[in-house]
Amino acid sequence: MATIFTKIINGKIPCYKVAETEDFLAFLDINPNSKGHTLCIPKKEVNKIFDLDEETYTQLMAFSRRVAIAIEKVITCERVGMSVIGLEVPHVHVHLIPLHTMEDARFKNKASLTVEEFNITAKAIAANFS
Repeated sequence: MATIFTKIINGKIPCYKVAETEDFLAFLDINPNSKGHTLCIPKKEVNKIFDLDEETYTQLMAFSRRVAIAIEKVITCERVGMSVIGLEVPHVHVHLIPLHTMEDARFKNKASLTVEEFNITAKAIAANFS
């Protein structure tokens, strides 16, 4: 059965896309820890990150790095943190979280953004992705 991320990849569920290549997609988390919280996923549906073949794993990290650099150009923060947990959706995903304090990395407090704020943020990050 297709995960919610596969449905996003296939265009069946909308997202706030910030970057895309032939093999990877990055989009804003709709329940963000902080403004700019982005998910990077492989288009190939694999449950656990260490089940990815080595090449895909390495390419996902390189893609995530490029997205993080774009986030840092747009979102004022101390740094962009990275987390891979994977318990909520059985599809590999890397969380890139603009960090202001350690609390932003704990998945307890959530930021509230309007649709307009999501759209502006996604467009700004996308414009800085290279």
